[in-house]
Amino acid sequence: MNWSKLQNGSDIRGVALEGVPSEEVNLTPEVATILGKSFVQWLRNKSGQTNVSVAVGTDSRLSGIILKNAFIEGLNKSGAKVSDCGLASTPAMFMTTISCDKATTAGVMITASHLPFNRNGFKFFTAKGGLDKKDITEILQIAENKVYNDDCEATPVNLWSFIDEYSLFLVDYIRRNANIKSNYEKPLQGLKIIVDAGNGAGGFFASKVLQPLGAITVGSQFLEPDGHFPNHVPNPEDKDAMQSICDAVVREKADLGVIFDTDVDRSAIVDANGNPVNRNALIALISAVVLNEHPGSTIVTDSITSDGLTKFIETELKGKHHRFQRGYKNVINESIRLNNAGEESWLAIETSGHAALKENYFLDDGAYLVAKLLVEMAKLNAAGKTLTNLIEKLQQPIESVELRYTIDDVDFGNYGRKILAELASKVTNEDGWEIVSPNYEGLRVRCTAPNEMGWFLLRMSLHDPVMPLNIESEVVGGVENIAARLRNMLEGYERLKIK
Repeated sequence: MNWSKLQNGSDIRGVALEGVPSEEVNLTPEVATILGKSFVQWLRNKSGQTNVSVAVGTDSRLSGIILKNAFIEGLNKSGAKVSDCGLASTPAMFMTTISCDKATTAGVMITASHLPFNRNGFKFFTAKGGLDKKDITEILQIAENKVYNDDCEATPVNLWSFIDEYSLFLVDYIRRNANIKSNYEKPLQGLKIIVDAGNGAGGFFASKVLQPLGAITVGSQFLEPDGHFPNHVPNPEDKDAMQSICDAVVREKADLGVIFDTDVDRSAIVDANGNPVNRNALIALISAVVLNEHPGSTIVTDSITSDGLTKFIETELKGKHHRFQRGYKNVINESIRLNNAGEESWLAIETSGHAALKENYFLDDGAYLVAKLLVEMAKLNAAGKTLTNLIEKLQQPIESVELRYTIDDVDFGNYGRKILAELASKVTNEDGWEIVSPNYEGLRVRCTAPNEMGWFLLRMSLHDPVMPLNIESEVVGGVENIAARLRNMLEGYERLKIK
């Protein structure tokens, strides 16, 4: 067993079911039991405490229940007190660690986010937040070396429907912060808001959050958990998924559409005209809210955000845009670092829909993000305005594209870094091209030629032998003009497969 192959950054992920050619199952119930034992040992090593308690939840994946039961068996054999939270969201499982009267030592979510049906994984939390990459490495090393205790007497598992408590927390948050005195209990009264849960774990938001607040949720779709994901991939970045909720908003004449990923740590919205508010637009919208509350503070985003977003944040909102690296943990940790260094930052957000707010423990929580926007929606609605009025001045590119170039080399990391270093040298001699600085990931170039007028970012994928290329342009045909010039400069790299 190669335990290190289960590491996916700050998570554990693997193949849990057969059914996909050439993908061998490596996340079995037996492996899950050992992971349970190893996690308890890791907690004891870190805390120095013998008595630990762990809450465990799952999303709707087909392998979720069997892996959960096996994982709980490992926790039990190692002497941990266990709470089974059943169907849950990733953010809710973190909140179990800070629940006022019965907080657990740790929370664990069994999920593989938006990945195909045959995959699954584990996300781990303590009251300090999500575990980092080095923590996952340590857990897997404990598993590999079998340095855990597994002869303890099991105690009864506590059944804890924590998603109900979490929903009440969101409802109370929206009521208190919207503070609509004429209708405090139901600040969303009369608004039609539909939810697309993609058959993941987010269906609770319609019945347990929106309806108690007075919203009309008729027309919500794919709320029932189904690990086959029969309707569309539960992923706000997926074009088909976004088109589905956009179409539903138009069909149902809704005021707002909400879409979640499988485990509800990401989200996006759709306006009343059926226009998606995701990626740069979603960042702009929540930035408008945050910078109104915390003027002049810094918004941390990933590396592929647009120049139009920077202009909106810094010129229109009078904030600071700190463009950092891809990876939700990277942007979260960078925002925390800035705060520790004395630079006020209340929002860390990726274009993927991962959004973490300082006021909410820097937890990337799709439901909390929507809740914060619903507070603003309730206030604006009372004044006869809409959410998208807040981003009317956001400049969107005329054209944009993301391409993915594969590297056919075992040592793809070094090969990719060589390309980036040599390309940076070549760019300095290109008319109308200027390397953007500061830049924290890959090579970002500003393109000022009249037939280009945009930018590109070429970088290494976080985990795969791939070099993603993002291009945006303010003129028709600009993306292809930039791409063509760049392709000519990359022709000599035989192991880089350019489509």
